[in-house]
Amino acid sequence: MTDLLTLVAEPWADWGLIDSGNGLKLERYGPVRVVRPDPQAMWAPAHGDWDPDASFIPGSDEEGGGRWVHHRAVERSWPLSRGAVRFHASLTPFRHLAFFPDMAPQWDWMRDRVQQGPGDAEIMNLFGYTGVGTLLLSEAGARMVHVDASKKSVDAGKDNAALSGLSDRPIRWMVDDAAKFTAREVRRGRRYDGILLDPPKFGRGPTGEVWRLEEHLAPLLADCRKLLDENSRFLVLTVYAVRMSALAIGELLRQLTADLGGRVEAGEMAVREEARGLLLPTAIFARWSRD
Repeated sequence: MTDLLTLVAEPWADWGLIDSGNGLKLERYGPVRVVRPDPQAMWAPAHGDWDPDASFIPGSDEEGGGRWVHHRAVERSWPLSRGAVRFHASLTPFRHLAFFPDMAPQWDWMRDRVQQGPGDAEIMNLFGYTGVGTLLLSEAGARMVHVDASKKSVDAGKDNAALSGLSDRPIRWMVDDAAKFTAREVRRGRRYDGILLDPPKFGRGPTGEVWRLEEHLAPLLADCRKLLDENSRFLVLTVYAVRMSALAIGELLRQLTADLGGRVEAGEMAVREEARGLLLPTAIFARWSRD
């Protein structure tokens, strides 16, 4: 049976959800305060004097288009850190700031499993974006394979590795379609100690491959399962598509990993607001572990 959990990202020195309400959220990213839309912030805000440095104004495109309005000058990018890992934040055209802070509890959970097991674990990060999760796992001792279809994102990951002093760590930076790369790894007879995947609702590969979450997630997860064995430690799936259920992806993962034993957990991811301590939901997840 799948256990339903809520994983909460707590504020840290370089990030926090300051306040939320009326369909908006106020966050701090180092010295920069931003307002972004969030339809799940249906309540009233704690305070009315937000005074951000920049606000994201959504367009009519529900896939995430829009623009940033600057209320004060904001650097093109600026450094942040989580533990020993440093990385760049920026105001991207996709409304986020080049990393996803709600992933923090997942990062910590995976780091624990890398550090508690035998050394030299090999982990694959699919849809790895700018590499913050990759670098946190690398810093914990893992050998990493980082896959993203965007060369710009992979280059940003390499820049973050340099900023963190981790350029010499064993990380394979791959500009590739996640599904095609995973299928090739299966054909090569490869195996991994852990897999992290954070697929988008819709996307395109480097040569025009089309990704649709509802259509392609199950086959990709089936291939990921083929890369796990009796010594593997975990698989983590996070999904930001609101039309899916944690129960559904939890059951999918439970069936795929039934022969491995271990445990499947699923539930919601959320961030804790600093003003009142309330939880703002962000995503759903399912994960398997050897525990």
